Amino acid sequence: MGNGYTKPKLISLRNHPQLSEKWVQDIIAEDPSVLGLGSLVLRDRERIQPKAGRLDLLLQDTETYKRFEVELQLGSTDETHIIRTIEYWDLERRRYPQYEHCAVLIAEDITSRFLNVVSMFNGSIPLIAIQMQAYEVGEHTTLVFTKVLDEFERGLVDEDEDAASAPTDRQYWETVKGTPATVALADSVLSIAREFDATLELKYNKFYIGLSRQGQAYNFISMRPKKNFLVLEIKIPKLEENDAIIENAGLETLEYNTRWGYYPIRLKAPEIKKHEEVLRTLIEMAHELKVS
Repeated sequence: MGNGYTKPKLISLRNHPQLSEKWVQDIIAEDPSVLGLGSLVLRDRERIQPKAGRLDLLLQDTETYKRFEVELQLGSTDETHIIRTIEYWDLERRRYPQYEHCAVLIAEDITSRFLNVVSMFNGSIPLIAIQMQAYEVGEHTTLVFTKVLDEFERGLVDEDEDAASAPTDRQYWETVKGTPATVALADSVLSIAREFDATLELKYNKFYIGLSRQGQAYNFISMRPKKNFLVLEIKIPKLEENDAIIENAGLETLEYNTRWGYYPIRLKAPEIKKHEEVLRTLIEMAHELKVS
């Protein structure tokens, strides 16, 4: 066409004589951001799994250190692909429990049957499904990745949801998820929160440490100790003035969780003392919203 427009032509990678799964792997490995899952880096590829084959790609978030076990499938999804993806995710999370893990399944055709099956257990297995489409644009080939099934997000659990949370204890967080030092950071945050309600206690759940008041969940903040830091989740709305408070203080924040309405702030021990006044302000705001 004379206007410079070139119509893209959808092609099948599975039936392509030259382009292969390795070609797709190379593209993702070189720039994992093409998947649209955030700031990721490649940790490994064709990773050998004991008695279970090879994991296509292991990616890791540069901010949260969360790991993504990625399986590629040219063509349509099938039962063996689902099983293999979940199996590799399970093996990795057992080998490296200090990280959060998420299974990622990529295929050219994510079938409705697949979505129906996976949606039944997506609340218990963190799984993302991405449809991959290849297009010829003139002499070039491009890939488009579209997330069609997102991971079930776990956020603050309120009173009516508390029965669904799995209770644990402090030892679990000190040995499995975090360390005694990072769990102690939760104690420091609790001390600040107690300035607004002296009856608050830490409540240890499987996926986060929340707060309780008189034996009942009372969450306006929650905490996730890791091996080297603590993620503090403060449940306040995303507003320009709140962004400014956090940014001006130099606090390290992850992406705002729009579904559950909280700022995730990454903290190490010196930062809690350094930013105590700002943290107190933010926690007080969350507490006032809770009681209002």
